[in-house]
Amino acid sequence: MTTSIYLDNNATTRPLEAVNEIMQSTMSQQWGNPSSIHRIGQEARQLVDLAREQVAKLINANPSEITFTSGGTEAANLALHSACQERPDRKLIITSQIEHAAVAEMADALCDRGIEVIRINNDEHGVMSMQELETLLQDRANEIAVVSLMWCNNETGVIEPIEKASLLCNKYDVLLHSDGTQWVAKMPVDVRDVQIDFLSFASHKFHGPKGIGAIYTKEGIVISPLVLGGPQERRRRGGTENVPAIAGFGVASEAALSWLNKANVDLMIKLRDDFEMQLKETIPQIKINSSGAPRAWTTSSVAFPEIKGELLLLMLSERGVYASSGSACSSGAFKESAVIAALGDQDGEWGTVRFSFARTTTHEELSQAVQIISEATQKALEVMASTA
Repeated sequence: MTTSIYLDNNATTRPLEAVNEIMQSTMSQQWGNPSSIHRIGQEARQLVDLAREQVAKLINANPSEITFTSGGTEAANLALHSACQERPDRKLIITSQIEHAAVAEMADALCDRGIEVIRINNDEHGVMSMQELETLLQDRANEIAVVSLMWCNNETGVIEPIEKASLLCNKYDVLLHSDGTQWVAKMPVDVRDVQIDFLSFASHKFHGPKGIGAIYTKEGIVISPLVLGGPQERRRRGGTENVPAIAGFGVASEAALSWLNKANVDLMIKLRDDFEMQLKETIPQIKINSSGAPRAWTTSSVAFPEIKGELLLLMLSERGVYASSGSACSSGAFKESAVIAALGDQDGEWGTVRFSFARTTTHEELSQAVQIISEATQKALEVMASTA
């Protein structure tokens, strides 16, 4: 039997069977345009409304605070764009050195429109400096359009201090956006408890379909659309809604909330810790990136000495273990990771591989993966020695 162990779940997850079923059913039965007032259109509208309720419940929001987008990237773009429109007299964005490109590149694009961007630093584990953020808020709060900080790092799994950032931003009356793409549905989220203004996330990170995401916008804040051409999503995003994907998003959200309510998180933390312990026992020279910081159960970022990460990934893929070097949005180019570089604690040549888990990942899979990783590491070292 061919080995197939998928450990790239931060890139995307396998859709649930229930998600596939609702999407297929929607395409064949509720295929109408949800903007149409006739029965066929209203059947589609009912599915959109139900999904909005399901997604809102996942983060304890009101359905009216949820806007569907094409994914997490568009949602993050929309948050920064809207914040700058909400407070046009403020010309400063505060973000971090280790954001996903969805935030980093949108911030750079806004520079061309006269917006200043300041990126706060992080410690050697990748935890953002709240002291630096507070100093900026103290000195320049009336200039800041938005603070945008990810909740959980997509490459290392580091949990960023969003609760503290929320308290600081509320204290100084500054809008806060968090990229929750690697956090929502993996850990409990309550937007009533953590006071944030925008939260962006994507369905395919938790067993839903690709091509659909959402932005939570706190009631009272105006969304300025990036996509024009129709009154859909309460004029927040033009264009006919992707009803099958939205329905799948709703089902995935409901399933994720059910899983979270069963207190399965501790079991997943143990699964990750056992994997890292077995891996270190088998290959003692490795480093676990950001092991000194709070991390989500979803991610093990492992640095291998004297090995090129891309070579090891190819060796693993040949043996049926599928992982990545970092963000799936950029790893195909095998460029140095800005996140890993920002950690600043690796001397010499290290190849980093990100192993990321889903709630369907098993101990048996990971035990088998450890043995395959050991074999692939040895083979990669032999290949590098022969070409030196």
